[in-house]
Amino acid sequence: MTTPTPVTTPFDSETTALEVVRELDLTGRRAVVTGGASGIGVETARALASAGADVTLAVRNTEAGQRAAADLTAATGNDRILVAPLDLDDLASVAAFVRNWDGPLHMLVNNAGIMASPEMRTEQGWEMQFATNHLGHFALATGLRPALAAADGARIVSVSSAAHLRSPVVFSDIHFRQRPYDPWLAYGQSKTANVLFAVEATRRWADDGIYANALMPGAIRTNLQRYISEEELARMRSGAAASFKTPEQGAATSVLVATSPLLDGVGGRYFEDCQEAGPNQPGTRTGWAPYARDPEAAEQLWTVSEEHLKG
Repeated sequence: MTTPTPVTTPFDSETTALEVVRELDLTGRRAVVTGGASGIGVETARALASAGADVTLAVRNTEAGQRAAADLTAATGNDRILVAPLDLDDLASVAAFVRNWDGPLHMLVNNAGIMASPEMRTEQGWEMQFATNHLGHFALATGLRPALAAADGARIVSVSSAAHLRSPVVFSDIHFRQRPYDPWLAYGQSKTANVLFAVEATRRWADDGIYANALMPGAIRTNLQRYISEEELARMRSGAAASFKTPEQGAATSVLVATSPLLDGVGGRYFEDCQEAGPNQPGTRTGWAPYARDPEAAEQLWTVSEEHLKG
């Protein structure tokens, strides 16, 4: 089997989301951005809206979403920015969002998430980070598959993290029922799941014109770190991750994966700093772990995820 040629772009770690779309016209294209009211989510939405896309902010807090939408409309002049409720750890909320969606969907940006939280569980007893970061987005994407297929060339953006290097998906104990709960291992396996989802969604759905890719946005100071102490943040910043990006820079890779013509027909890959990444080299915090792009693990995760949703 030949190795696909890596995608290269004229952008880099300092590129902003608005710079990625500067030459693009997204008029007539529709996007959903989960967690679109703050952080890199709102900057992703800003860039898509500035290029003319119809953007739906799928958010837990609709009041915050309405404020963000008003700000985005004022900043971009685009009045086609909508807000819809979405609670990713509540499957009934995800199902309601899917039922209320009408028409094609060109870009699904699975951006929302939680990081390194204390041990919390859903009503089903699922570990909260895996449930929110992966299972909720899995339910959303599979529910919206007909809308994505109707777009005739849809993109799914799966926001992962270098933290996926911390852990594969531990299929024997995904929800920490036997092993001691570790917030970073839980976060890491949920981010690995985001990459595996992109691999398997592309394999299953490419014939429908749907391609999914995963990405590492970079280290950005946002509300995502609300469970992390200042001391831990300082330690992270002094480590291999080095400098923090601005939210505008952090959203750039998401926007690239969602919009760039350079990614037409490209799926199942992992991007960072607006470039396709290679495999991780030992001792570094860049690139993808082999277990995160393992096709057998990707297929197993899909099956396990479907079983979760069946109850």
